[in-house]
Amino acid sequence: MKTDRSRKRRRRRRCRHCRELYTPDPRNLRHQEYCAKAECRGASKAARQRRWLSKPENRDYFRGPANVDRVRRWRKVHPGYWRGKGAQSSGALQDDLSAKRPENIDESHSLNADALQDDFWREPALLVGLIASLSGHALQDDIAATSRRFVRLGQDILGKGPGNRPKGGR
Repeated sequence: MKTDRSRKRRRRRRCRHCRELYTPDPRNLRHQEYCAKAECRGASKAARQRRWLSKPENRDYFRGPANVDRVRRWRKVHPGYWRGKGAQSSGALQDDLSAKRPENIDESHSLNADALQDDFWREPALLVGLIASLSGHALQDDIAATSRRFVRLGQDILGKGPGNRPKGGR
């Protein structure tokens, strides 16, 4: 038989986000304030993040040269960690259908209006990932420096740099 004390601990609570009653997880009775719904878990994470950032010692935790040095030291000790294990996997995620030619293709149809370069610029994560892959760096400061170098190189190649203005124009 349960004691009064154990029944009292399992009492239902009101979620701080959706305001509905829920039964807290027995392992988190002391401090659980949100129910298990996805939107409430998101609100809980946002509140934790606000509390963490409100502490003066945490405000610049991810900024500045000290953080860059800290991350560089960690990455030196853990080489290749951020690349993940995806390429080493032996199991295929989907069947290879490249040898099979699709039937009933009308080859006279017009191409999709969006060209590859249009899709490329709409997806900033693609550009950041490409620069990180080419440079071997994942720190924002390193990616920014590499990006600036790539832009200057591209301007030089295209003749659009600051010193390459067309004659007769502004």
